[in-house]
Amino acid sequence: MCSLRLAISLAGALVAAIASPVPLSAEVTVVDAGGRSVRVADASRILCIGGDVTEIAYALGAGNRIVAVDTTSQYPPEALKEKLSVGYMRALSSEGVISVGASLVLASERAGPPEVVKTLKASSVPYIEVPDAFSPEGLVQKIRLIARATGTEAEGDRIAQDATAGFAALAALRSKIAHPVRALFVLGVQNGRILVGGKNTSADAVLTLAGAHNVAAGASGFRPVGDEAVVEMAPEVIVGMRRTSDNDAHDLSQLLALKGVQSTPAGAASRVVLMDGAYLLGFGPRVPSAARDLMRALYPGLDAAGAQR
Repeated sequence: MCSLRLAISLAGALVAAIASPVPLSAEVTVVDAGGRSVRVADASRILCIGGDVTEIAYALGAGNRIVAVDTTSQYPPEALKEKLSVGYMRALSSEGVISVGASLVLASERAGPPEVVKTLKASSVPYIEVPDAFSPEGLVQKIRLIARATGTEAEGDRIAQDATAGFAALAALRSKIAHPVRALFVLGVQNGRILVGGKNTSADAVLTLAGAHNVAAGASGFRPVGDEAVVEMAPEVIVGMRRTSDNDAHDLSQLLALKGVQSTPAGAASRVVLMDGAYLLGFGPRVPSAARDLMRALYPGLDAAGAQR
């Protein structure tokens, strides 16, 4: 009889344990990109602001806890399709962010406007600024910060290690490149001027990781430039974003029709590399793979052994 009572008691305890909600993560305190110590007690309803932030959160296995994203969250595709949207990350509204009912906000430090961010930081919902660093070390830092805040540190360790290994493989291949190609990243064409990626951009970082010399590195950020400046930069290859198949041909012809571009080695040879924008510039866990694919496009003679033919 005692054995039967004990068995019933244990079975009841097991059922109760299964039925009881288990915290998704223990309470933690993290130091964000702004140097603030932020306490996270509930990571069950997450708002991600920033394409890289969203991509990392999904990679960590926290996608089912994301309730809303911003419009730059292009990967994975289901993010914008299935989650609520708070609009463009640099044009947020306090009401829009608060209305999604998040228990944790993970936001790129590029989010804005500043007055809205200030208000959100002062609210009762933890607001964590994620660093916007375009470097291998910066990516690892982002991964570990988001993993700690969401209680997925073990998965964060794995993803960080994979990224580190990917960057190491890239470095080994770059060391075999005897003559770095002169490359120019073009974000778009507006009113006869092209918008190029200078230093302190993900475009510059990816070009560098892929073993190219960014001819626009003398500028900072994304800047419009005219024909004379393009001719002076003399890129051997132009890298741009692939949109839809219908727009690719139009965008390419519009770019190659510019007199300044036509007067460059890249324009004369019609040498343009187009890649998916979120993949190329997102600077999330896929960036080692994106840089590797760009490297293959820039150096088709770079074989598996790393010899430039």
